[in-house]
Amino acid sequence: MARVSDRLDSALAAEARLEDYAALSTQVSTYIVVAAELIQRGQPPETRAARTQGLAETLAQTFARLRAGLDAEVAAAQGLDAQSRRATLSLSIARIEALFHSAQAGLTSDTTDPARLRAHLDTFASGVDPLLAEAVNEERRLRREILRGIDALRQRLVLAAFGMGLLALALSTGFYFGLVRPQFRRLDALRAAARRIGQEDFAIALPGTRQDEIGALYSETSRMAQALATRAEAVAEDRAQLNQTIAQRTEALRAANTRLERTDEDRRRFFADISHELRTPLTVILMEAQLGRQGAPAPEAAFATIETRASRLSRRIDDLLRVARSETGQLALDPVPVDLSDLAREAAAETAAELSNAGMHLFGPDAPPAPLIVEADRNWLRQVLAGLIRNAIRHARSGGALKLELRADGPEAEITLTDNGPGIPQELQARLFDRFAQGGGGARTQGFGLGLPLARWVIEQQGGHIAIESPLPRAEALGESPGTKIALRLPRAAR
Repeated sequence: MARVSDRLDSALAAEARLEDYAALSTQVSTYIVVAAELIQRGQPPETRAARTQGLAETLAQTFARLRAGLDAEVAAAQGLDAQSRRATLSLSIARIEALFHSAQAGLTSDTTDPARLRAHLDTFASGVDPLLAEAVNEERRLRREILRGIDALRQRLVLAAFGMGLLALALSTGFYFGLVRPQFRRLDALRAAARRIGQEDFAIALPGTRQDEIGALYSETSRMAQALATRAEAVAEDRAQLNQTIAQRTEALRAANTRLERTDEDRRRFFADISHELRTPLTVILMEAQLGRQGAPAPEAAFATIETRASRLSRRIDDLLRVARSETGQLALDPVPVDLSDLAREAAAETAAELSNAGMHLFGPDAPPAPLIVEADRNWLRQVLAGLIRNAIRHARSGGALKLELRADGPEAEITLTDNGPGIPQELQARLFDRFAQGGGGARTQGFGLGLPLARWVIEQQGGHIAIESPLPRAEALGESPGTKIALRLPRAAR
């Protein structure tokens, strides 16, 4: 029984060391995760040292317990072979501790190079696993040897019991069934529990009613199983949290990339639109300058036109600068109360020379019974109206007539521009608001196809909408041609 007690003490020590190994494994994993996060975030040495100090102290305590237990095992071991094996375990722990100190020194050094810091951490991570696995396997092997020794001792006790049975069969039988056999059953239960723990099945239930060595081993084994189960759950939760964090960071990065792509698309779209708008004032400036060089009879009018167009071109450049400084790349509109009658007359006056050169006549706009006031960017809304008139000049020149009308329709105000041109085929109308789309053959293929898309964007950004109707009913047509009507609707300003 003294030998059994010694072996059980050795088994208890082995179980305690296995628990310490499990704790060491969890602490090392936690240290690696924290260190990797610190390196990834590029934390300074002071922050790295502060964040890992507690983990380093915990690891140091675990190393101290393991060294103390192994030193005691070396001193108590009998035989050179047993002492050598336990000394080998102590050497493995010393190597793990040396790797940890090296990694901690590298992590808390003054360097901020992520590659060097990861190299220290990778060296520690790659070196600790085989050493720890070797130590755990050796402890398990020693524990199995202890259990096998217990089994061998049991066999000797059985033989002794049979020998004693020759002298006192009844007493021996009572002694065996009353004392020895129950101990064996408890040891069998302990061995089965150890086997289940070795298979990572921690749901064991050992009775802890008796306060002897086996009872103490039962209690320690149960406590170790509970601790291992708790640590396994913690590791699983940490892994799940880490995966969730990675998924969240990935989703955030994907959303940021989407926002960047959207911003870039908005910026490129605006520069394409504004480039279309810059062509018209530049063309007029060049034309007036050429007329001035050729000796125009009224140079003051030419210079006035050049000044007007240059001012408009300057406004467009200011819009470009605002967009270049903006966060989203979109044009910033400045809505103010605007009288549509005045705005329509301004657009008609702006395009009067072009209408005259094209041999076209613009009817209207007639003043409505009451002022039509809308909340809109005055400059851009005038540009939209002038652009629609120029589109009609370019595509419906053959009709010779345009009609500009204003009317109130409940809470909205409507502006319509009707031409007497060849109309737009139904299959092309759905594409007119697509960027770079063209209206048809012949003269329609001129331009860049950006006017109507830009017009729709300006109107919709101010709460309105734009629609095209072609061909027109005979009652609304200006002549025999199919004709086209473009209608702009905007919310009326609250009085």
